[in-house]
Amino acid sequence: MEEKPRHSVAVYGRKQLVMEGVKQVESFDESEIVLETNMGMLVLKGEGLNITQLSKDTGSLAAEGNFNSFQYTENKAKGVSKGILKRIFK
Repeated sequence: MEEKPRHSVAVYGRKQLVMEGVKQVESFDESEIVLETNMGMLVLKGEGLNITQLSKDTGSLAAEGNFNSFQYTENKAKGVSKGILKRIFK
């Protein structure tokens, strides 16, 4: 029986986030964090976002700020959709 990779997201009061299953941080600034997780790409949006802890060995991440939205996308669309949307909305 194949074991699925662990992935979890916990948000506390929209101010603190703890996550498992992070493969890589693609980009981040105080309004958006883009992560590659074992369940697809994840875009976190908000204000004053800050990554407080990251362990690539365990795949865990902690962040703080005012979180407004979370959006998962498929891994295969990682570079294509974001590039097209950026060009359209500039």
